[in-house]
Amino acid sequence: MKIAVAGSVGRDHLMTFPGKFTDSLVAGSLEKVSLSFLVDGLDVRRGGCAANIAFSMGILGLNPILLAAVGKDWVDYEAWLTRHGVVTSHVWVSETLHTAQFMVTTDTELNQIASFFPGAMSEARNIELGPVMQKTGVFDLVVISPDDPEAMLRHTQTCREERIPFAADPSQQMARMSGDEIKKLIDGATYLFMNEYELALAIQKTGWSDAEILERVETRVITLGSAGAKVERRGNSEVRVGVPKEKAKVDPTGVGDSFRSGFIAGVAWGLNDERCAQLGSMIATYVIETKGTQEYRFTRSEFVSRFAESYGKTAASEIEKHIPMLENA
Repeated sequence: MKIAVAGSVGRDHLMTFPGKFTDSLVAGSLEKVSLSFLVDGLDVRRGGCAANIAFSMGILGLNPILLAAVGKDWVDYEAWLTRHGVVTSHVWVSETLHTAQFMVTTDTELNQIASFFPGAMSEARNIELGPVMQKTGVFDLVVISPDDPEAMLRHTQTCREERIPFAADPSQQMARMSGDEIKKLIDGATYLFMNEYELALAIQKTGWSDAEILERVETRVITLGSAGAKVERRGNSEVRVGVPKEKAKVDPTGVGDSFRSGFIAGVAWGLNDERCAQLGSMIATYVIETKGTQEYRFTRSEFVSRFAESYGKTAASEIEKHIPMLENA
């Protein structure tokens, strides 16, 4: 299955605050907020939504094609992604701007406050799917993850016009997009990925009801945090899966991206919705156990064993043959 992943590539600046953000919020004074948090640590890691999704798909053997805009400072990052199975030959390299930067602080409750500087990502609007597909062949699926808003809209429109299945993952970009723009990103999606807050925001900004949003996509996947995820299709019963027991809760950054990569891997392997969601949850668990979105490691035997512990031997037997033979990938 030929899969393109469009979206951001960035550097993550991960900080930890040894307390609760909510302890610093004063009821009745939220209209004027001026806060500063003294953090315990700073880790600079590889990140970006598209890069995170592509990395996980790459180590699962899918060789995704990354469509993103980066700066000249990405040479070492490119080598890393290529080494882990990602096709980077169609990435746009800016002549003037640096690769995007993501800054996030996480408290003891895993709440997060983040800022994102787009940098070279603003040039993603220069990427066109047509010329890329002339070289690669037509994509079987395009994942449209958070990116320059104009690029997201352009990729979505191209997919509609060319009848290419696409997975809509508007995520944090909905905060700065209008209701009409969000409608364009969602309408006709083969897969729509959101968390509960993002779904509520989409309902608020588009004016569509929950049912109307579901009616406009083929499959809607809603992540539910520690409660797992649910998969919904028009006219079908809802599928719900729980999350595997994690060894530790280290950092939630990139958990949503990794869930998407696991789910889409299941789609590529022809698995049912339940297995796809379980795969996504398993990959997401590995990510939350590590500092950094692309730092987790597993072997095939370990992955299958943990999958069986969480979802049963039958489920594990169905995914085992698809997991590559990895040595601490």
